[in-house]
Amino acid sequence: MPGDRINFSKRDDVAFITLNRPEARNALTPEMVADLGRAVRSCGRPDVRAVLITGAGDAFCSGADVREFEHQLSEGGPESLALHLRSLADTLHREVVLGIRRLEKPVVAAINGVAAGAGFSLMLACDLRLAADNARFLMAYANIGATADGGSTYLLPRLVGAGKAMEIYLAGQPISAERALEIGLVNQVCPSKELEQHAIETATRLAQGPTLAYAGVKALFERSWSSSLEGQLDAETEAIASMGFTSDFQEGIRAFVAKRRPRFLGK
Repeated sequence: MPGDRINFSKRDDVAFITLNRPEARNALTPEMVADLGRAVRSCGRPDVRAVLITGAGDAFCSGADVREFEHQLSEGGPESLALHLRSLADTLHREVVLGIRRLEKPVVAAINGVAAGAGFSLMLACDLRLAADNARFLMAYANIGATADGGSTYLLPRLVGAGKAMEIYLAGQPISAERALEIGLVNQVCPSKELEQHAIETATRLAQGPTLAYAGVKALFERSWSSSLEGQLDAETEAIASMGFTSDFQEGIRAFVAKRRPRFLGK
């Protein structure tokens, strides 16, 4: 299970993952990234039907701990730094980003403060992004002379367009929550005092929804980036036909005809 710096809990079919290093604005250490990957894997269990990721304190995640970069450079030179970066990025990519993208349930990010660098990438990997009105977004990589990681070069252009994505990287300037909403970087913005409750309500609602249908659509959206229209239509045919065997779809049909609210069980 995750360590002290990544809190994991579950309530009402919702898994709660909290980055818990508030004194460093939840900056990621290698141990935290590994623990975060373990937390994401834990969400694959059947009694989890939605996931909520947030940060402790007044930050979502300020990115990787740059002080560790400096330590590696000072102690071992460029070779040590390069090895550290490779290991960190590989774990972040394989265990966290791909873990979230392949998770067969919706993942909600509650962005309660700054999301920068790898924290920016982390929130991009989530399916829904809910931001406090005082949240700030910063790609940050160019500010220390680095290329971007965490899947941001794949996910960001698909959210805001290629031109805007490049502008965000080159500018290296914070983006307000209001502006993030305008350009499609986040889905919703709410007052900071209301974010936690709103995020919990959103995740709980999703956990009560048709889990297998959510998983199917998530997979279809992911597939669409490399699919032809004909191939995507074939995939949609197979996916919706398979839904006929699910209890949730059968319940949805019966509830619609009976003019009542469906009770989905994620089966």
